[in-house]
Amino acid sequence: MHDFLQQLVNGLSLGAIYALIALGYTMVYGIIELINFAHGDVYTLGTFFSLSILTLLGVSNQLHGAALFVDVAVAVVGAMVLCGLTGVIIERLAYRRLRNAPRLAPLITAIGVSFILENIMQWWRGPSPVSFPQVIPNPGWAIGGIEIQAKQLMVIVFAIVMMVALQVFIYNTKLGKAMRATAQDRDAAQLMGININATIALTFLIGSALAGAAGFVSGVYYQSTWFFNGFNAGLKAFTAAVLGGIGNLAGAMLGGFCIGIVEALTNLKIFPSGNQWSNVVVFSVLVLVLIFRPSGLLGESLPEKV
Repeated sequence: MHDFLQQLVNGLSLGAIYALIALGYTMVYGIIELINFAHGDVYTLGTFFSLSILTLLGVSNQLHGAALFVDVAVAVVGAMVLCGLTGVIIERLAYRRLRNAPRLAPLITAIGVSFILENIMQWWRGPSPVSFPQVIPNPGWAIGGIEIQAKQLMVIVFAIVMMVALQVFIYNTKLGKAMRATAQDRDAAQLMGININATIALTFLIGSALAGAAGFVSGVYYQSTWFFNGFNAGLKAFTAAVLGGIGNLAGAMLGGFCIGIVEALTNLKIFPSGNQWSNVVVFSVLVLVLIFRPSGLLGESLPEKV
């Protein structure tokens, strides 16, 4: 039972990272029904951006006091802005002209953009894993024999705050209403005066900015990054979005936590070499859910086709 509860805590923190990435996936798919396979690589790019910002600030170890809040805020906001701009550029150059093309064309383009980003990051930071400074103090607490680290709480709280803020933005702002209108009926929204191109670009901006935030959080959590991290994390995050209900923000969060918990529990002594079985178990769970509940755990939130 002790090992189970410990892995449950580990799974929640891991799932929070997947949930942050999945929010971007589900936003883009909910509005233009595009599987943006480059999104995972934007997340990795966010780790490199935040690492570069910390390096420029001269940060190489733990921060304390006012410097902790200032430097971390600059790194997070900087990574979000740069990743958001990257997402807008990708949408403008790679996806906009294919908006009315057969679905296979943008899908293949997304895979191509993913390869481009991976090779740019490999050229920029090299093919080997890169260490990330432990900028945030990481004390641990033992509760009933279960160790809970500060960085685990940080990841979970950060993911929940981001999801709540996104929900408030989508449902309580004029821009959020424009995004929902575009998702419901693009032509009707355009007739009502909504700038479709700007709204879709805003969706990519926000989704990619969330990936940038996830990149910083991931760097702090794992204390390392690698140019190829986005491939595996992107697959898990998209799985989380589908598992929770594609297009559903709360579903993406729930799916992320579920995937993280399942992956962590697989590392128990139930399976020999459990970490090698984690992908098998995760995607087996996804297959079972889609067989018995194709719309995901909380249901899809997609426009109805007339």
